[in-house]
Amino acid sequence: MMLDEKTLEKLRAKDKRVISKLITKVETDEGEESALLDEIYKRGGNSYRIGITGPPGAGKSTLTNQLTKLLIEQGKTVGIIAVDPTSPFTGGALLGDRVRMTEIGLHPNVYIRSMATRGSLGGLSKKAIDASDVLDAAGYDYIIFETVGVGQSELDIAKTSDTTVVVLVPESGDSIQAMKAGLMEIADFFVVNKSDRPGSDSAVMALKSILQLNRQTNSAWQIEILQTVASQNQGVREVLDEILKHKKYLEETGALEERRVRNNKIRVKNIVENELRIEMWNETREKYLADEAPKVVAREISPFTLAENLIENYKTVGV
Repeated sequence: MMLDEKTLEKLRAKDKRVISKLITKVETDEGEESALLDEIYKRGGNSYRIGITGPPGAGKSTLTNQLTKLLIEQGKTVGIIAVDPTSPFTGGALLGDRVRMTEIGLHPNVYIRSMATRGSLGGLSKKAIDASDVLDAAGYDYIIFETVGVGQSELDIAKTSDTTVVVLVPESGDSIQAMKAGLMEIADFFVVNKSDRPGSDSAVMALKSILQLNRQTNSAWQIEILQTVASQNQGVREVLDEILKHKKYLEETGALEERRVRNNKIRVKNIVENELRIEMWNETREKYLADEAPKVVAREISPFTLAENLIENYKTVGV
């Protein structure tokens, strides 16, 4: 599918069928997606991207659902990309967040897409980032990434979002786990959800102590810790207010452009590395590696030497 004028018109009108077809085209990776994404990218740039992450069971989907309803009330349009574990049977999204978000899924101002991680260690599929460009080109005001909660590997969200919200729960020492996982470094603010449960105040105090130890003296942004009971819509409006406050802070200080430049440098590097990996490991080089690998086992050469040989002969081995 190419972006003819009719398709563009329907995309700008947020035709959900056209959006779905474009995202599927991007997701299937049939070799034409680069040209398509190039055209799509030129037509975006106005969406604000929010990342919602945290451990499994923290209530990220519920919070996303409630935040979206508030944005709809304000007349905003919202695209949601729910990144799920890859199904071992179909390769598709396993949890299917659209089922969990039936309240908002049919609203004309909301588009929801469940996508698989496809083995992405950061919990955020490259294809999910590409799909967000489609939603950006369609003109959605906000794009929300709701990502797989997989602990230490859940850091890619900060590499594509303008504002990153880390959602925790009072139990299981999540505040300490957050510190170990590196979530302290990526959070623009924290939400302790299910705060009607015992231990909520203790979790907040523990987080505050950790934040004091990790405070960045060169940042004027004060990281807050909010308490919510998303299932009862308690504290959710304060979460939206904090997102908008952070958005205003980034825009007024020029930090939004700096963050987007940083994120796009990372994205370009990832694209280049992926292209080089594909080019490097063609059939001929794979065979060369297979033929030489027994020599490594026999200690005739080291894996470092074999790697150097492959790199040095990068332009000739595949001829």
